Amino acid sequence: MNSITAFLVFVFMLAGLAVGNWVNPYFAFVFFGIAVIIAFSLKMANVWQKFVILRMGKLQSVKGAGLFVIIPVIDNVVAVIDCRIQTTAFNAEQALTRDTVPVNVDAIIFWHVEDAEKAALAITHFKEAIDRVAQTSLREMIGSSMLAALLSDRKEADEALKEAISRKTAPWGISVSSVEIRDVAIPEALQDAMSRQAQAEREKQARVILGSAEAAIAGKFVEAANIYEGHPVALQLRAMNIIYETTKERGATILMPSAMVDSLNPSAATLAFALAGKDVPLAESGQKAHGDLHERRALK
Repeated sequence: MNSITAFLVFVFMLAGLAVGNWVNPYFAFVFFGIAVIIAFSLKMANVWQKFVILRMGKLQSVKGAGLFVIIPVIDNVVAVIDCRIQTTAFNAEQALTRDTVPVNVDAIIFWHVEDAEKAALAITHFKEAIDRVAQTSLREMIGSSMLAALLSDRKEADEALKEAISRKTAPWGISVSSVEIRDVAIPEALQDAMSRQAQAEREKQARVILGSAEAAIAGKFVEAANIYEGHPVALQLRAMNIIYETTKERGATILMPSAMVDSLNPSAATLAFALAGKDVPLAESGQKAHGDLHERRALK
C-alpha cells in the first residue's frame, strides 16, 4: 500500500470512529467500507514501474507512473514490472573452447524490460530465464571460439554474446543493453606453456631484428670500403681522425704496431699524435712530423 492510499484509509477510519461515537454507530460502517474500497482500488506506480492488470482473467491495461484506480475483486494486479536497467552476473565453468581448452569465464549482462505486457504474460519468471539463457549462450560462444580469439578479441566476443542473448529474450519484451566478459581463467599449466611460447616469440623477434641490423651495418661497411678503395687519401685521413679521437682520453696509454702506423702514412700518424698531445691546430702541423711510433702516452 502506498503512502497516499494509507493516508486516505486512515482518515476514513478515524471519521468512521468519530461518526460512530458522536452520531450513529451504523454510519461508521459506511466510512469503514469506503476505507476498505480505497485500500483495494487506489494504486500508485512509481516512475520506473509498470502495473499489469487483468480484468476477469483478460488483459485490461498496463498502468504507468502515478495514481490509478482498479475495480476491487474484478480487476487484479498480476505483476509489477521494474523497467530500470538491471544487471545479472553469470559464468561458465570448465567450458571447452573450439581448440578443446577448458576455461572459466565470468560475465555480466545489462538488460531492461522494454515491454511489460510480454514480460508478465509471455514467460513465468523472466529474471531466472535471463540467467539461464545467458549461461547457455556463453557456453555456446565459448565452444565456437578459439582460445586466442577469446583472450584477445574481447569486444567481438561481447558483441556476439549480446546478439545471441537478444535474439532469445526479444519475444519476452526484454532488451539487452550490453554484455561484458569480466574474466577468462585458464589452467595454470597452460598459462606456463603460453608464457614460454610468448617468451620464445619475443626472443625470435629480437634475433630477427638483430640480424637485420647486422645486415644493414654490413651494407654500410661495404659502401664505405668501396669509397675508400678509390680514394686512399680519404682512408688515411679517416685513420688520422680515429687516432686523434682515441688520444683525447686523458691518462690513456695506446700501443700501436709500427707496421700499422707505416701503413697509415707514418708522417701523418706521427703528426696526429703530436697534435693530440699539444692541442695544436692542423694549420700549424707542417713542422711537427717525427719518425716511427712504437709507444706513446696521451695526456691532454
